[in-house]
Amino acid sequence: MYRFLLTPRWLGYLALTLVAATVMVFLGNWQLDRYRGRTAVNERIDAGATMTPAPLRDALPAPTGGAGTVGPAPTEQLTWSRVTATGRYDSANVVLVRGRTLDNKVGFEVLTPLVLADGSAVLVDRGWIPPVPGAGATTQPRVPAAPGGEVTVTGRVVGSESGGGGVARRDGTLEARRIDIAKLAKQLPYPVTGGYVLLDGQTPAPDPAFQAVQIGHTNNWQNFGYVWQWWIFAVMSLVGYGWVARREARRLAGLDGPDEPRDRAAEPASPTSA
Repeated sequence: MYRFLLTPRWLGYLALTLVAATVMVFLGNWQLDRYRGRTAVNERIDAGATMTPAPLRDALPAPTGGAGTVGPAPTEQLTWSRVTATGRYDSANVVLVRGRTLDNKVGFEVLTPLVLADGSAVLVDRGWIPPVPGAGATTQPRVPAAPGGEVTVTGRVVGSESGGGGVARRDGTLEARRIDIAKLAKQLPYPVTGGYVLLDGQTPAPDPAFQAVQIGHTNNWQNFGYVWQWWIFAVMSLVGYGWVARREARRLAGLDGPDEPRDRAAEPASPTSA
C-alpha cells in the first residue's frame, strides 16, 4: 500500500521534509542558546543592583600601555557588576555621546574620565541630559561642571560599544555616537581601562541636572517563544508529510471512505421504472 514511498519523487519529498525539520530544530536550539545567554545577562543585572561595590580593579584590570592605549575588557561574568573607584575628574576631556534615548526623548550621555592614582583613567557615564530646548538634536547642551578635587564613584561595569563612526572634538568637547573606548582613548592623554562605569552614586553628590541612565533587561522570553515556534514547525513538517503520504496511499487504493473501500455489491439496486 505504501510502496510508492520508495519512488524517486517521494524519496525526494522525504529528503526535503527531513532537511527542513532538521534546520528548524537547529534554529530552535540556537534560540534556546540566546534565551540562556540573555537570561544570564538579566540575572547579572539583578545581582548587581544589590551587591556591595567591589574595587574597580577587581573587574577592570589596569591598562599596561602608554597614553591612548586601552586595558583588558571586562569579562562577561563581571559585566554589570558594581564597583567603586576614587580619582579626579578630567573636565578638559568631557565626551558627549549623542543620540541617546531616555523615556522616549533623544539627548546626550555625558562621559568624563576619572583619573586614578596610577595615572590611568576610567570613563564614567555621569548620566543623561536633554538637548537645548528649541535647538537641533546635535546642538551641544550645557554640561554641568564635574566636581573638583577627589571624587569617589560607584556604578556598574559596562563593556565598550562598537560601530557608530568616529570621534570628533567640537568647541573643545569630544563627541561620539557610540561609547567605543578604543576610539575615545586615542583622543585622551593617558591609558584608559577597557570598560566604563555607569554611575549610580558619587561623593560629592552629582549635579541634579543629570538623569540616571536606565539599565534595560533583555527580552529573553521572546527567544523562548521562538524556541517552541521552531520546534513545533519541525514536528508539523513531519506530521504533514505523513498526512500527505496517507492521503496518497488511500487514493491509490481507491478508498472512498475514511477507512475502508465502499462495497459496491452491497449497495441496493436502483429501482427500475415501470
